[in-house]
Amino acid sequence: MSPKFAEFLLCKVLGWTRTEPLIPEKKSVVLAVPHTSIWDFAIGYLYYRSLGGHLKVMIKKEAFVFPPVGWFLRSVGGFPIDRKNSGELVRSLIEEMNACEGEFHLVICPEGTRKPVRKWKMGYHTIATQTGLPLYLSHWDFKTKTVGRGQRFELSSDARGDTDRIQQIYEEMHLTGLHPENYITH
Repeated sequence: MSPKFAEFLLCKVLGWTRTEPLIPEKKSVVLAVPHTSIWDFAIGYLYYRSLGGHLKVMIKKEAFVFPPVGWFLRSVGGFPIDRKNSGELVRSLIEEMNACEGEFHLVICPEGTRKPVRKWKMGYHTIATQTGLPLYLSHWDFKTKTVGRGQRFELSSDARGDTDRIQQIYEEMHLTGLHPENYITH
């Protein structure tokens, strides 16, 4: 999809506003919050494509079972993951990101599900720290129809502490997911 067409769909047809430009680095890890609907993927994809970028998005492997759906998801940057073997998943992602010569912006929903959760998953922390890549706190808000790449967050060696601080930042943003009852920050 061309950036102009993505911008037309996102901004003109759907009525969303973009709040930040593309991530300046060639590679990064991007948190995507709040994750309450499959529409989060569509909004994030249109946002990034409208700016000329490409994302890589982890999607549960079960979504790829039906061939036309799997083909479509791959064509828009999705790749299947086995959520049952998270250790191997993180190792293979780190290897793939380190080996990639081109652009690689990995989007991760730290909630890990569209259902409400209090404690976010921390695999993003391992991936970002072991690859040395910057972490961005992207966001969308269905109430205000705004979407952006968010601020860069400097990680420490304390994954739980960083995740708690990140959840606090998102909480202070007062974001609304498509299904607000499924978004809990603390």
